[in-house]
Amino acid sequence: MTLISCAPVLRQEIIEKATVDVQFSSIRQHPDLYRGKVFILGGLIVSTKLTERGSLIEAVYISADTRGYLKDVRPTNGRFMAIYPKDRGILDPLIYKEGREVTIAGEFIETQTGRIGDMEYAYPVFEIKDLYLWEEKKAYYLTPPYPPYYYPYQYPYPSPYPYWYNPW
Repeated sequence: MTLISCAPVLRQEIIEKATVDVQFSSIRQHPDLYRGKVFILGGLIVSTKLTERGSLIEAVYISADTRGYLKDVRPTNGRFMAIYPKDRGILDPLIYKEGREVTIAGEFIETQTGRIGDMEYAYPVFEIKDLYLWEEKKAYYLTPPYPPYYYPYQYPYPSPYPYWYNPW
């Protein structure tokens, strides 16, 4: 069980080639230095579209560690686009939908200008070599006046008892 919990979420041969310790903002500022390099990126999906080149994911950047696990769930102020090549299949927009978390190993290919609302933005674009879609987080509700609780806890806080215990 311990060995499985330390396993990377992406393929090992890609992780060995990938660069992880680069600031995301420096990729946007100096794209020529990083073109052709493979990066491990975490992201919160904004949208997924099917295009002529393949499936295009737009995501808010979240840093990931060397094994592909997301470090910080709070997104930073950077976005990127990732293309899943058409010849490898498609990423269904209903599965890869807004709000899902994803880890991507992608080769940086270019910077593309797009819009976020009324603002113009330069997106780093990556070609996906490997990806992992994280399981959706589900909130469970007891009844309407109570706050949500998250699996595996019955209440909004962990119980000090080995089993779910309610003395009342």
